[in-house]
Amino acid sequence: MAIRNGLSAVYEALHSAAPYALAEVVRDALVAHTPAQSAELLLADYALVALRPVLDTPVLGADEIRIDSSDAGRAFASQQAQWEESHSTLHLPVTACGERFGVLSVRLPIAPELGDVGELLEMAEALGHGLRGADRLTDRYQRARRMARMTLAAEMQWGLLPGYGHTGKGYRLAGQLEPAYAVYGDNFDWSCDPDSLGLSITNGMGEGMRAALLTTLAVTALRNARRSGADLEEQAGLADEAIYAQYGGREYVSTLLLRFEAATGQLFAVDAGSPRLIRLRGLDVETIKLDQQLPLGMFGNTTYVEQSVSLQPGDRMVVISDGVYGARSSAEEQFGESLLESVVRSTRLQPADEAVRTMIRGMLTFREGVDVFDDAVVVCLDWTADQTVEALPPRGEMLSEVPPHPARTGIAV
Repeated sequence: MAIRNGLSAVYEALHSAAPYALAEVVRDALVAHTPAQSAELLLADYALVALRPVLDTPVLGADEIRIDSSDAGRAFASQQAQWEESHSTLHLPVTACGERFGVLSVRLPIAPELGDVGELLEMAEALGHGLRGADRLTDRYQRARRMARMTLAAEMQWGLLPGYGHTGKGYRLAGQLEPAYAVYGDNFDWSCDPDSLGLSITNGMGEGMRAALLTTLAVTALRNARRSGADLEEQAGLADEAIYAQYGGREYVSTLLLRFEAATGQLFAVDAGSPRLIRLRGLDVETIKLDQQLPLGMFGNTTYVEQSVSLQPGDRMVVISDGVYGARSSAEEQFGESLLESVVRSTRLQPADEAVRTMIRGMLTFREGVDVFDDAVVVCLDWTADQTVEALPPRGEMLSEVPPHPARTGIAV
């Protein structure tokens, strides 16, 4: 099939497409210029449990494809192209800079050649970059991703996020909020520079709008300090003063501030509250003990002290809020250290983004049937040190056995 010969026209169409018309433009260009018979863009919902079609999607309640039980979902989870023989469909992960958006499903008359798959993967990545920019200009893709109505507080929290994943030189990063459609005060933020990565994980007290407004102030104050060139200690101090000035100590924000240097493996931290820092090294899971300092906004004139942790290539750092490790089951059992370590260890062969999804699912399964009174955040940072990785395992193996960062140039059947 002459797929690659027609992709230049697809790129041209994508480059000139209106932000709200990316799905139609890519579909029509693929059908017009390649052997593709049809194409459909599927976007992952906020809870990362299903893929939802963009075309002809109502605001809520459209049919969805479950990520854990479909070929399209496997493409999303593994970040590798999947050929679905029964429907003659090639499922392509749509990703940009390590952030997963969804899947482009392309129906073809016969299975494509390996070289064509590589070309189509690059085109799907270009579509991912287009979606990143389009989200600033249209609500269409945000609407398509929703399986339920989102609370106003959750809308504010998701609007603060820098993204849901990122791949930088020497590291991979991912984060997720839960409950996705009713999150209160938990949040995370990050910023990459040429020589370092800045991270903050926040847990504002309270519920609903009260918690969302408090967290919005905290995240914005931290960003303002960071963008002014402040180091971690200054960021914490300035945010502490800003929150105290507004709330007078009545409200405060538990926060973990991190700065990671991928060239050296040094992780610097200011622990100002409850988020827990866990290291996975091989099969060993260890909670990193940091000096706990006062939450931001409690007194307003607090001096914060930075600490450092040395990592080894291949180390995984996981930040988990109290909404995860403090979760309780219907039998009133706490999630606890033992189960937490087991869930973290089970992700050792997964890429960072899929590891986060596994940890969230583990917590949700544990507290199934229980009313939720706290939200949760999980952030995963892998120091890859530009290591090479293994190929994707055979199709019959569980998603939990997908290795870190599978090659994106092959096709699984």
